[in-house]
Amino acid sequence: MRIVFTCGGTAGHVNPALALAGLMKERIPDSGILFVGAHRGIEKQLIEAAGWPFWAVEVSNFHRSLQPKEIWHNIVSLRNFLRSPGEAKALLKEFPADLVVGTGGYASYPMIQAASKLGIPTAIHESNAIPGLTTRLLENHADLIMVGFEECRKNYKHPEKVLVTGTPVRGDFFRLTKREAKQKLGMDDGKPLIVSFFGSLGASEMNREMAQFLALEVKNNAPFHHIHGAGALGCQKMEAFLRDAKVDLRKTPELEVREYILNMSDWMRAADLVICRAGASTISELTALGVPAVMIPSPNVVNNHQEHNAKVLADAGGAVMVLEKDSSGQKLFDTACGILRDGDKRKKMRDAMASLGTIDAAEQIYSAVMGLKRGK
Repeated sequence: MRIVFTCGGTAGHVNPALALAGLMKERIPDSGILFVGAHRGIEKQLIEAAGWPFWAVEVSNFHRSLQPKEIWHNIVSLRNFLRSPGEAKALLKEFPADLVVGTGGYASYPMIQAASKLGIPTAIHESNAIPGLTTRLLENHADLIMVGFEECRKNYKHPEKVLVTGTPVRGDFFRLTKREAKQKLGMDDGKPLIVSFFGSLGASEMNREMAQFLALEVKNNAPFHHIHGAGALGCQKMEAFLRDAKVDLRKTPELEVREYILNMSDWMRAADLVICRAGASTISELTALGVPAVMIPSPNVVNNHQEHNAKVLADAGGAVMVLEKDSSGQKLFDTACGILRDGDKRKKMRDAMASLGTIDAAEQIYSAVMGLKRGK
């Protein structure tokens, strides 16, 4: 059996495909698997690092700007858009797939469209609460659309094609129990643990607010353990923000700032509260683990999809959503205290978050696409 996975743009689009590919190779050892993405996307790095073969098509996004350089970028993108179906068709002739699965990103469009025209079964998985542009364009071409939450179904023109499967989460998030994770990290002294992060690069305004948050924790004798990932670009600024807030973390071992939280699976497993953005990967991890969250959606994403993601979790009772324009270090600190100091509220949020999670999402997607291959 030959399977093409097509994805890209963000880790949130790539990770579900990686999880499903691993399961497929485990279940069908002699299967041939090929990943297809864009030449300059993050997907090439992530996929090759995971050891999978990668093939690139010439495809790029469109920018919403009338600046001369952006107009030129869009002209190139239009040229790529017109050429990419031919590239995809040629690729599928060289690698005659039995199934093509897209998990988001611009590269998914030409591959799913070409596969559909060639009569190859096609499926797409959308990690976000509302469909992205690529998913909307592909709705008429895909045989099956898989989504993370039941609430997503209403956002599609063909709800009969929609199957709720959840979004796969890496297996290392479940390697330890919560108690084991706390013991491993030295966080088992009874104090609640906060984990905060705003992307691998960091977000300047949110780092500033986290410095204010940490200052309030110091002022209140560190009522919680707290580890904050400032991001690759934010770490240096974070040092200045902490100086401005008159915070010396060397005197408060319960509080820590790192550039990047490398063993994130252990920290999220141990966390009692996560403060973060609302990207697709993050919400799938939070719901699978059942961890309450305070979510500050990024206002700088297409279609405002992070706010829609956070709203699904907030409406269910698993998260509190704070818009960035309304956010401050004080507000976030007060919100965190309100959750962590109220055991009943914390439990209700844990239960609500877990009710949205699908621990066996990869299994469900595997069953769905294999059923599609068999014509069911």
